[in-house]
Order: sequence, then structure tokens, then C-alpha cells
Amino acid sequence: MNNSIWRRLRARFAQSASGPERHPPVGNTHHSQAEQSLRALLDDPQVPASVRSSLAADFERLEALLGKLERDELHLAVFGRVSVGKSALANALLGEDAFEVGVLHGTTRDAIPRAWREVAGSGVHLIDTPGIDELDGEAREQLAIEVAGISDLVVFVVDGDMTTRERDALVLLAGTERPLLLALNKADRYDADEIARLLARLREHAGGLVQAEDVVAVSAQPSPLRRISLDADGVERVEMIAQPANIDALRDRLTDVLTREGRTLSALNASLFAGRLTDAVARRIVIARRELASRVIRQYCIAKSVAVALNPIPVADLLAAGALDAALVMHLARVYGLPITRREAGGLIATICAQLAALMGAIWGIHLVASALKGISAGMSTVLTATAQGALAWYATEIVGRAADRYLAAGKSWGDLGAKRVVSDIVASLDRDSILREARSEILRRLRNEEPTAP
Repeated sequence: MNNSIWRRLRARFAQSASGPERHPPVGNTHHSQAEQSLRALLDDPQVPASVRSSLAADFERLEALLGKLERDELHLAVFGRVSVGKSALANALLGEDAFEVGVLHGTTRDAIPRAWREVAGSGVHLIDTPGIDELDGEAREQLAIEVAGISDLVVFVVDGDMTTRERDALVLLAGTERPLLLALNKADRYDADEIARLLARLREHAGGLVQAEDVVAVSAQPSPLRRISLDADGVERVEMIAQPANIDALRDRLTDVLTREGRTLSALNASLFAGRLTDAVARRIVIARRELASRVIRQYCIAKSVAVALNPIPVADLLAAGALDAALVMHLARVYGLPITRREAGGLIATICAQLAALMGAIWGIHLVASALKGISAGMSTVLTATAQGALAWYATEIVGRAADRYLAAGKSWGDLGAKRVVSDIVASLDRDSILREARSEILRRLRNEEPTAP
């Protein structure tokens, strides 16, 4: 967990808790803000249907989180290694045997929330998770991490000094930005001095991940007391007397935390997920736009190169090429939802060309020569000249299109690199021979289809 977030929340609510109001108004505000932001993301008309479809599972989870907020529910996950007593601890909190408890290597198979109690107006639900090292454990370990990820608070259960695997799992859970409590279960097996030493060791292991006061000792299912007695005939009788669970320290700590901070934790959990989903949506939209932009650039490369190759009038083909470049930039702007005027498009093209002065000068010089040759050539020489000129036009449009794409994808900004570096990187990334070969092939195909056959 990003413990700085948790500490800031704790400090903020510690101030609020000193007043007579047990349900901090700021928690209500956070809760309301989270509901509004989740609803806005769910109903956002700017999210394309294709992106919603590709992230369908995440949007379903977002809707579930919104429902949890609207129902004012808090989810508490019990997490830990196999057979440390997670289910027994959850049952002890509930006061009933709702979760399966067994001596086999892990008995938990699902992660269904069970209603526990109402705390400060919020209904708290417990979730028992599969053990993190069960047989066939990779899938269940993933499930346990996912359950912890959608819970508002996690109780990490151990039954002795922490193992390396448990420490790794604790670090992994901390990365979910979920507040953690650490419970030393089966404390009835130790005497008072041993419990004190174990708690100190656990606090050392969990330093920076769990607050010292959130490391507590419990006995969810104490071993029965063995009592030996003699009956009237002097026969020895052994009686096993069940002992009540001792979970007061954990229950009191949970109640205190959830009373003061529960609604904000719920809002924080939902908002963190919504933030991650927003980023995922943005990435998918950028990818979709980039793919569409690539298709648009290719279409304009073909159109411009063929238009230049087929135009028999000297210099006129250059004017047509400039108009197509401006149209390309304006089309790309619409793809990114950042419409620009023809004048702005011209300014952007001028900026790109300024960074390519030598290269573009050579390209347009060849254009001028080829344009003149078309006026005095005929037959195959015209085809060859047109093909060369069209291929260079394709190459120039590729550079203009990709540079404009970078500019628009960054929100009409060159970013930290600047126009010169962006254009330089694009030129370096282009395989000129490959592009020109592709352009020549496409142009020759178009010329064969569109030029009349010589008598």
C-alpha cells in the first residue's frame, strides 16, 4: 500500500474524531464525490463502444463498486497463508459458522461477502479468501489478490513469526493501496512473554506497511481445555471443554478504524480503481486513434503520390500536394478530437518542414524537375518520372503525417522533446527504401490501371 495515503487519512480523521460527531462529515463528502466520479465514468459518452467492449470486465467491476457505494457497504477481506485460521477468525467475528473450517490443506473455495455488522451507518461485510499457498495455488492466489484489491480493509492473518512468503505477500498487498491490519492468530499456544516477542517481531517485519497499533494478537478457535476428573467409582474421565474465541483486540481495532474512516476508505478504494480504469480507457482510446491515424496517413500518402504522379501540368502538382498535406493535418485533428483551421494546419506543416529544410528542399527540387520533365516526356519515361516523383511525395507525406500525429496525440503540443527532436526521430525511424519501394509499387499499379494504353 502507498502508506503515505493511509497516514494522511489517519491524521486527518484523528483530528475529526476528537469532536462529538462519530461519523466525520468529510467522509460523507468523499463518499459523495466518489459516487459522482464513478457514475460520470460509467455514463461518459466520449468512451467509444469498442473501448467499452474491450474493458467490459473492468466496467462491470466499476458498476459493482458504484453499487457498493450506493448501498453504503464496506468490505473487509481476511487474507493469509493456508491453515492459519482465516475462516475461523472470520467466523469468530461473525459469531456463527458461515465459512468452512477444516484441517485439510485449505478449505476456502469462494470469496462471497457475508454481512457482519453496521458500523457508523455502513454495513460491513466479511470476505474469506483462499490461502495464498494452497495446492493448485496460482489461480487461487490471484483470486485472493483480486479480492483484497476490491476490499476496503484487509486483515492479514499469521499464526507465528512471519515467513518469507508471507512477507512477500504483505508487500504485494501493500501495493494495492489498501490499509492493512496484521493479526497473530492462535495466540493461545503461547505464553504472555512469547506473545510480546512475536508481536514485536511482526511489527518489525511489517514496518512501513502496517501501523504498530494495527498488529494484534487473537485466538479465533482456541484449543479445548482438557479436564480430568474421577467419577464415583474412581474411574478417570477426560473432558474436553471448548474455549471461547478471544478476538476483542481485533474487533475493537476494526470498529475504531471503520467508525472513523470507513466511508472514506470505501470512497478511496472505488476512486483508485476508477482512476486506473480511466487511465486504461485513455490508453485504449489513444491506441484506437493511433490505428485510425495510421490508416488516414496511408490513405493520404496514396492519394498525394498518385495525384502528383498523374498531374501533367508543371507546378500545379506541387500546389495539389500542399493542399493534400493541409487536408491530412485537418483530418488527423478530427481523429484526435482537436479540430484546427486550415491556417493552423498550414502553420503546423511549416513548422515540420522547417525542421526538414535540407531534406524537403531536395524532395521539392526533384518534384520541380520531374514536373518539368512530364511536360516534355511521353510513354515509359513519363511513367518512370511520375513514379519517382510520386514515391517522394509519399515519403514527404509520411513524415508530415507522423509528425502531425505526434503533435496532436500530445494535445497540440510537441512535449518536452520539441519539434526538431520529434521530426528527427520520425525520419530516423523510417526505412526510406522500404517506404519508397512500397510507394513505387502502389503508384505503378495505379498508373497501369488509370493511364490509357499506348497505341
